[in-house]
Amino acid sequence: MTITAYFASLSLLKLFKNMPGGIAQGLIWGLMALGIYITFRILDVADLTVDGSFTTGGAVTVMLILAGCPAWLALLVAVVAGILAGLCTGFLHTRFGIPIILSGILTQFSLYSINLRIMGMAANKAVSVDKFSLILSSRNIPAAILTGILMSLALIVLFYWYFGTEQGSAMRATGNNPHMSSALGINISSMKVLGLGLSNGIVALAGGLMAQYQGFADINMGRGAIVIGLAAVIIGEVMGKGILGKRLNFLGTFAFTVIGGILYYLVVVVVLWLKLNSNDLKLFTAIIVALFLAVPHLKEQSQNSFKKLKKQGADINA
Repeated sequence: MTITAYFASLSLLKLFKNMPGGIAQGLIWGLMALGIYITFRILDVADLTVDGSFTTGGAVTVMLILAGCPAWLALLVAVVAGILAGLCTGFLHTRFGIPIILSGILTQFSLYSINLRIMGMAANKAVSVDKFSLILSSRNIPAAILTGILMSLALIVLFYWYFGTEQGSAMRATGNNPHMSSALGINISSMKVLGLGLSNGIVALAGGLMAQYQGFADINMGRGAIVIGLAAVIIGEVMGKGILGKRLNFLGTFAFTVIGGILYYLVVVVVLWLKLNSNDLKLFTAIIVALFLAVPHLKEQSQNSFKKLKKQGADINA
């Protein structure tokens, strides 16, 4: 097939039809990215628990809904389950001295078996919107988008308030300079444990929403979640700094993190629309993350090079 024939076979109408679904899922991944932002940017640690806690949120939500619990209550219990997973990672790191990356891997590894047991040793469990009253569903994408926007706004405002409190400020100080924070009397171990619990609680919330949206929970639904979350955080940061520059405040950072999740998933929609192999999505995700990670560094290098050339030109003229 020639390039002309290939592009002629693509339907723009199909792309636009798939965009709303991409926005709905992007909002859910954006919520998860808010959780990852807490550990990655605020605490300055790499937490790999999220691949497991995302699935935990979905598994707990679906099983409780199947057992007759209201969807909102199932979602709250899923958040608690995610918090417990994060606390487990935190205790392994702070109480037993295990490096944070290994602590996250251990918790994530154990959650695979735990999630299987939650789902009755089944690899996946379905929950139908026809039989149960779900918070959101792919059957009603406009309502799912509205729900995602409202939940995102609520979390952004809540986080903005919380990280302005004494405890939230102590957590931010812990990630920024743990030695100075310890000297000021802040219990950095408690702050790390608390931050990891809060982060994974939000990740589990996103997992519960995703399970309802797609109509099932799967044991592998959280695989690669950490990379998607980091992609959303980094895309959001680069966009925020590019648009607002130094005017980008803490509230704006959270908002652009969610927008980063939406943009990431819209890229996924375009990749699928281009009829590329869906098995290559992880490769494209890694490339996207690498590109956005490189942008600030390359931009700084170009500015430094420009300043250096300007200085050399001034020296020559002098």
